[in-house]
Amino acid sequence: MAHVPLEKILDKADNSLYKLVIIASKRAVEIADGQPALIQNPSSMQPSTIALEEIAAGRVKIKK
Repeated sequence: MAHVPLEKILDKADNSLYKLVIIASKRAVEIADGQPALIQNPSSMQPSTIALEEIAAGRVKIKK
């Protein structure tokens, strides 16, 4: 299982853990529903891990 450091991605969510959880959970549901991943990922990764990796890579943005 991959580990995404919180320090690496918290600034992408305006330093709000609440915003980070909301955006990651929404993206994970999209991935689980069949949306293609925005990063290269092994098939063994869970949708929540893929979502966090996408946020860390800057592929998923928070709408303001």
